[in-house]
Amino acid sequence: MTDLSRRDMLGLLGVALAAGAAGCRADTIRKAADRASPYVPTFFTNEEYATVFVLADLTLPADDRGPSATEAGVPEFLDFVMSEEMDNRERMRTGLAWLDVESQKRFTSSFVDASEHDQKLILDDIAWPERAGEAFKEPAAFFNEFRNLTATGYWTSKVGVEDIKYIGNTFVPVWDGCPEPQLKKLGVSYT
Repeated sequence: MTDLSRRDMLGLLGVALAAGAAGCRADTIRKAADRASPYVPTFFTNEEYATVFVLADLTLPADDRGPSATEAGVPEFLDFVMSEEMDNRERMRTGLAWLDVESQKRFTSSFVDASEHDQKLILDDIAWPERAGEAFKEPAAFFNEFRNLTATGYWTSKVGVEDIKYIGNTFVPVWDGCPEPQLKKLGVSYT
C-alpha cells in the first residue's frame, strides 16, 4: 500500500502526461514526478505548463537557502492565478509562445528542450525591461510579470514563509521602533 491517495496518483499521472506530451527532457519529468504534487493545470496547456516548470526554476532555482520554485509549488500557483485573473492571460500565453519561437530561431529546439545555457541566453535579453531593446519590449514585460508572480508564489508558499522566517501574528509587548542598522541602511531616521 502507498501513502499516495487516488487524487495524488491522478495528479502525478497528469503531470507525467503533460510533461511527456510537451516533449520535456527526462530530468524535468523526473523533477515533477518526484514532487508527488497532485495537480493538473486548468489554464495552461500541457506545452505551456512544461515551459512554466522550466522557467520557474530558472527564475528561482534551488540553493542553500531552500528548494526551487517548482518544489515550492509555484507552477500550480501560476496556473491558479491565470485561471482567476483575466487581465494578463494574453501576455502570459504570448510570452510563453515567444520563448519557444525565439528558442527555435536561435537553437532549433523548443525552450523546454534547449540547454540551460541557451535558455539563459534568451532570458538575458528580456530579464531587465529598461535594458531590453525595442524588439524585446513585450517579451521583457512578460518576463517581468512572470518573475514577479514566481516570487509571489514562492514567498507565500510554506517553504517561502519559512525562508523569510515569518512568525505570524505575535504579541509585541514593547515596540522601540525600527533598529538603527536598518534605518541607516534605508537612509532614514526618526526625527
